[in-house]
Amino acid sequence: MILDIISKKANKYELTKEELETIFLGYLKDEVKDYQMSAFLMAICINDMSDSEIFALTDIFIKSGDILDLSFIDDIKVDKHSTGGVGDKTTLIVAPLVASCNIPVIKMSGRGLGYTGGTIDKLESIPGFVVDLSEEKIKKQAKDIAIVVTSQTKDLAPLDKKVYALRDVTATTNSIPLIASSIMSKKIAGGADKIVIDIKVGNGALIKTKEAAERLSSLLIKIGTYYQKEVRTVISNMDRPLGHNIGNKLEVMEALDVLKGNVKGELLDLSLELASKMVSLGKGISEKEARKEVTENLENGKALNKFLEFVKYQHGDIDNLNIEAKIYNIKSNKNGVLKDINALAIAKLSESLGAGRKSKDDKIDYNAGIVIKKDIGEEIKEGDILATLYTNIDDPKFNLEKIFEIS
Repeated sequence: MILDIISKKANKYELTKEELETIFLGYLKDEVKDYQMSAFLMAICINDMSDSEIFALTDIFIKSGDILDLSFIDDIKVDKHSTGGVGDKTTLIVAPLVASCNIPVIKMSGRGLGYTGGTIDKLESIPGFVVDLSEEKIKKQAKDIAIVVTSQTKDLAPLDKKVYALRDVTATTNSIPLIASSIMSKKIAGGADKIVIDIKVGNGALIKTKEAAERLSSLLIKIGTYYQKEVRTVISNMDRPLGHNIGNKLEVMEALDVLKGNVKGELLDLSLELASKMVSLGKGISEKEARKEVTENLENGKALNKFLEFVKYQHGDIDNLNIEAKIYNIKSNKNGVLKDINALAIAKLSESLGAGRKSKDDKIDYNAGIVIKKDIGEEIKEGDILATLYTNIDDPKFNLEKIFEIS
């Protein structure tokens, strides 16, 4: 039966929900072997999936585990997701911005696996910050201050987790249908009413082309409509890092600087766009009206105060967020103009410094990371510092030409 299903997909036939359940739930129960599921996932990558197959798979993922009940909140629950990128600390900025506009934000986030840390890693880099909250604590905090970011308290979409772990080692992570089902199953199981999704595209992202990003955007909106959840998407550039800081403590520091009004540019612009979409959905107002409210709360300090209140509530000590690491500088070896900063090369360097993890058991060095000192388009002189590296390893290796294009 399993071989028949694999063969059917390999020969470009559409599968029924029952056939998808047979193979996927069989895999969850260890009745389907890794090599069989690998062959099946590769067939999906090569031959794609129909919309009905995608809806069915999303449903199978959702029903494989728990569903979070957020009915204790009367307001509309709006969530935000990013497909992941280098220096992406937008949750740390967007969540307090949105909560400061009286839209409750209850976010289940994960730790990072790969070049940089996830949102939970970034928050754990704050001394004392508690990420593992009970359901009772989540409810109390949501009612008290309207913002919670916690590691997953329930087993949401466990089938997706198991399938993703296999995708990660079988070169099948770039399938758009599988990405869409993975994202939406977790968001729907997480109790969101409305969802904003930031789709990263470029060399530092999972999705490499604008066409693939647009297909994913269309699918996410279709799945949302199928489940009566409104979804809005943003397609954002990940050919270069987002902001100047890469690494867990460093990214918290940059997020704090944004909320203090000290940072301009792409990171601020994207954060305001995402927050405006969330407030628009939560309040049923236009994005233009929402943008006005979000911008006001950034400028009047309400969003910063909400962030500080949130960190304190989860026992974080933001005043003692200090970098304890050796410092190395990357200096330019020529004169010219900075034409490009390669996001993937920066990500790999950041991981080598200790800021990421290659396996789920690896320990992250929260102090490790990179601060980029120059902007694209800036005139560079030989000897100028292009970036500062923070690490507890000796004599870190880097390839200047792979990271910075100067001409």
